[in-house]
This record gives sequence, structure tokens and C-alpha cells, in this order.
Amino acid sequence: MPKIGYFIQQSWLLIVSSFCFGLLIAVTDAALAPKIEQNKTDKLNHRTMALLPAAKHFVPVDGNIEIELPGGKKETVKLYKALSETEQCVGWSFNSGGYGFSGKIELVVAVNENFDKIAGFDVIVSSETPGFGDQIKTISFRCQFIGAPADNLKLVKTGDRTKIDSEIVAITGATVSSQAVVNIFNNYITKIKPQMMQKGLIGNAK
Repeated sequence: MPKIGYFIQQSWLLIVSSFCFGLLIAVTDAALAPKIEQNKTDKLNHRTMALLPAAKHFVPVDGNIEIELPGGKKETVKLYKALSETEQCVGWSFNSGGYGFSGKIELVVAVNENFDKIAGFDVIVSSETPGFGDQIKTISFRCQFIGAPADNLKLVKTGDRTKIDSEIVAITGATVSSQAVVNIFNNYITKIKPQMMQKGLIGNAK
């Protein structure tokens, strides 16, 4: 018997099983994809409501907002308009990401209605070192961003954490993680804002 024939005879069950399992996984993934995406959106909205208390629901912004990440890769940002009970814009939110000391960091960022002040952020994903880098999740670090200008931020090693300005005081022993958060803000906000102005979402034509 030719080798190929012997191989098929001996392994046909494995080949058929692999095909069936692969098909089953693909069908399951396709069926659950909308629910998974909705769960992500619900999680984003829940986190953002804590950052924008006046918001009652969120509307995705039509049209692509695209930014270039470090390394040249481009990413389409899902931007949401936060609306009050009276349908007034009370802010904007979007997911953002970058890399810290131990791996990927994902944030949900909220900005005020004019996109000129940061309303805050929450950490969605982080594998930073416990006790050091993971302090990016703490209130003391995150509060420095609330009310800070939605512009280029600067990380400093020492300073007054209660002073609200463009300077963010680094977490002791976790400069890399602190810088990663600042870089995420600078990379996303400074590239999203001009596109929003061009689209008439903010500025004189909002």
C-alpha cells in the first residue's frame, strides 16, 4: 500500500474530527461575536458612567477616527458621545492602549464635552507588577488626571499630586508604568482631538 494511502487509512478519524471541531469553533465564534462585542460595550459604558456621572447613555460616533500607534500600526478608535437625560453632550469616551513594564495596558478614557479637560480614566487590562506598576489603578494616581488639560501631559518624578495641571507625578518605583499611562493619553488624545474638530464634533462647528 502506498504511504499516502496508509497514512489516510490510519488517520482519517483524526482528520475528520479536527475538521468538525474547527467548524464547530468557527460557528460558535460567529454566533457569539455580537454578544461578546455588546458585553464589551456595556463594560465600557459602565466604567465611563463612573467617570461622567451626568451621562445616562452613550452613542457611537459615526465616521472613522484613526490614529497611528508607535511602530507605525494604525488603529480605528471607537469614540462614544456621552449624553445626559436631556440628550445634551456631557463628554466623550474611548478605549485606548499601550505597553507598560510587564505587558499591555488598556484604559477607558473620558473627556469633557469640549474635549479640553480630562474627566478621568479607568484601567480595563493591566499585568503590571503588583505593589508597584499596578498602582496605576489607585485613586491617588488616577485623580491627577481629573481636570488636567486634554493635551500633551508630562511625567515628573516629584511634585504636588493634588495640583491639577499637565504634570503627572510618577508612582515611586514604577516610572515605566506611569510613563506608559501618560504616553497612552498623549498618543490618543492629541490625535483624536484634531480629527474631531475636522468633523465638527467639537470647536466652533460642534
